[in-house]
Amino acid sequence: MYDFAIVGGGIVGLSTGMAIFQRFPNAKVVLIEKEAAVAQHQTGHNSGVIHSGIYYKPNSLKARYARQGNQSMKEFCLEHGIDHDICGKVIVATKQEEIPLLDNLYQRGLENKLKIRRVGPDELKDMEPHVNGHGAIVVPQAGIVDYRQVSEKFASLIEEHGGEIALNTKVEKIYEESDEVTIESSRGSFKARFMINCAGLHSDRVALAAGYKTDMKILPFRGEYYKLKPEKRYLVNNLIYPVPNPKFPFLGVHFTRMIGGEVEAGPNAVLSFKREGYKKTDFDARDLAEALTYSGLWKMAGKFAKEGLEEYVRSFSKKRFTKSLQELIPEIREEDLIPAPAGVRAQAIKNDGNMVDDFQVIYGKRTIHICNAPSPAATASIEIGREVVKRLPKLTNLKETALIV
Repeated sequence: MYDFAIVGGGIVGLSTGMAIFQRFPNAKVVLIEKEAAVAQHQTGHNSGVIHSGIYYKPNSLKARYARQGNQSMKEFCLEHGIDHDICGKVIVATKQEEIPLLDNLYQRGLENKLKIRRVGPDELKDMEPHVNGHGAIVVPQAGIVDYRQVSEKFASLIEEHGGEIALNTKVEKIYEESDEVTIESSRGSFKARFMINCAGLHSDRVALAAGYKTDMKILPFRGEYYKLKPEKRYLVNNLIYPVPNPKFPFLGVHFTRMIGGEVEAGPNAVLSFKREGYKKTDFDARDLAEALTYSGLWKMAGKFAKEGLEEYVRSFSKKRFTKSLQELIPEIREEDLIPAPAGVRAQAIKNDGNMVDDFQVIYGKRTIHICNAPSPAATASIEIGREVVKRLPKLTNLKETALIV
């Protein structure tokens, strides 16, 4: 019998395991992951940005955990010698009519207690000489890191404390009873006093397997990227983002310097035909049928028809993708771009077609289900793990210690 079973070996599941041992050092913990290694999906296909929380509604979980997580992620990387760079980013108004949107975002950043500043075109040119902009917000807290490396360190800390990581183990059934949870898997059964669902792209299915039907469904959105050729990396110093379109719930194509020196350009956002569909040709009949028969998808599509169509056009037209990038950096040419690996965002959509805008957690009798944790979940992972553990029942036979802050 385990004290805690965690389903999902992405960065949120791993951070939760680490947080358990910080509070319950004698706990017996198992983390169940269906892949052969941890961090194989959203975490391992992450752009590597340490976010600041500027975009999110003040006092939301995303805003609070991103701001706090920005600091705790930096501290973790420093403590464990993980390469990272607090390089800062600029959010750019490429058109004069975007200035009011930039001003609104600046005010939101101040409400989120961020130390940011507005700059004009001349100072922007000093920072990013090749960028076209009428003004920008400088976000000095933003940075870059390899989240796969962070996750591997989380995993090693779990194992150092005696935790088990069961790889190649797919959850099949869950039975939640008054005093324990039984998890049937492809490699036998696990019994635990409590289960935490951190299954990411499959979190809604795991919640349903435990008996919790929600008013939302996870839909996979593939984000496709290009990389700049090495000889063109000089065009980007750090992180360059556009002002978000308030009519569309994604950030728009941007430029990201990676921790290894590469520069990514993108992403777009298109519905994937498979929950783990990183290629255009990836297809899963069950995943696609679930998406296409879900009324929430069609209601959402009706709200964002024009923007959604443009995303698909960019998916199949490198010329159109390049044109979008040229709004930020006019010097970019099609031949400067080479295909890069895509990522898939697990986005919860409600029955009414609205995206779940904040992190979403469902509390059961003996289970906790993290059912919506897209970006900035990697940045916020340490804080999410700590918050989940704070809400776990106090176990009388385990010695509890104060959380490590």
